Amino acid sequence: MTDNKDLVLKIENVGKDYMLGAVTGDTLKDAIKLRMNKAKRNEVDASSLHNRYFSALDDISFTVSKGECVGLIGSNGAGKSTLLKLISRITAPTRGRICIDGKVASMLEVGTGFHPELTGRENIYLNGSILGMKRQEIDKKIDSIIEFSECQDFIDTPVKRYSSGMYVKLAFSVAAHLDADIMIMDEVLAVGDVKFQHKCLNKMKDIAKNEGKTVLYVSHNMDTVSTLCDRCLVLNQGRLVFDGPVDEAIKIYNGSEVKTNTTADFAKYIRPGWLQRDDIRLTWAEYVNASDGEAVSDKLDINFKYICNKTVANVGCRVELIDEKVGRPFATQVFYDVASGEAKDTGTFNITVDLSKIMNGNYKTFYTLFVLSPYDDGIDLDCVSGLEINVVRPHEEGSLRWRQNSWGNVKL
Repeated sequence: MTDNKDLVLKIENVGKDYMLGAVTGDTLKDAIKLRMNKAKRNEVDASSLHNRYFSALDDISFTVSKGECVGLIGSNGAGKSTLLKLISRITAPTRGRICIDGKVASMLEVGTGFHPELTGRENIYLNGSILGMKRQEIDKKIDSIIEFSECQDFIDTPVKRYSSGMYVKLAFSVAAHLDADIMIMDEVLAVGDVKFQHKCLNKMKDIAKNEGKTVLYVSHNMDTVSTLCDRCLVLNQGRLVFDGPVDEAIKIYNGSEVKTNTTADFAKYIRPGWLQRDDIRLTWAEYVNASDGEAVSDKLDINFKYICNKTVANVGCRVELIDEKVGRPFATQVFYDVASGEAKDTGTFNITVDLSKIMNGNYKTFYTLFVLSPYDDGIDLDCVSGLEINVVRPHEEGSLRWRQNSWGNVKL
């Protein structure tokens, strides 16, 4: 990190809470009273606050210097877009402080304000004004905006006749020419064709390197993150879990740094954003009878360790086998009542996966802990990307050699 004089953004212990449920008919007096009570968390019933509020962000702190390209990654629901909205001042933090030195340009929704009946040229002026540019600024930059958009031949045509690719190209071109100190982008490089995406990446790198502007970039495309960014933040369930080199951040996001051929450490694994409950977590998995991840028998023994965040009972485990080429499960085995305990309890369990009908090949796995609802539906409590398994049983003489690519992964 450079000297303080180069800091353009400072986030200090920032948190953002949202009220859950339907909008009530509370008066302004009720809202103020509720906010005062919320500020005195130690003096009110914590359970009632938990039932009414959800913390999208909690205790986030970091700094960004002039000219840095910082990536922001994490699973869906981790709080990435919420953080960008706070920095863009679209909404205010519930706790903490955000200090910004310079003008912020937000590209959270490229093309906001485009009018279908207006021409591309007219929409440049309209969209530029919405994004904070003065007419004189647009006059100076309009030729370069049009050239960058690659829409020269259609610039005086109403945008309602544009293809979706032309539309976002023009919109991004306007946003990329903003005169701002901090550029905030949320998945905006997923525009146009591959050639134009590379053009956008090079434009952003040029802005940071040659113009000294700061770029904050959110994406689920790790290739663009590694190409554009020189530093990366990882968010998980509203908390900042990593701030450092891009390669290490991507490994944490993908979970690849926690695995060997036969073991997986899930203690710091980034959970998927769609999980609604966090009652119990897997912390460790280990193949017992698969040397170097190769299974040569019909049975695969796996040892698991877990920790309870809340009191749980009758927790089951679901093991899914995924074909790497197809990318979706082709076989699943379910184990019931493998784990239980009180809050903060730890435990272990062992399962044996039946591979007798699975044909030779290399497969990915997913491990999911669940409980049954009153309707016998599975409520997923934890889900992790598991160890790979290479089934390499020797061919039995006199039996048909299985053509996996033609006949599938399971022999009935």
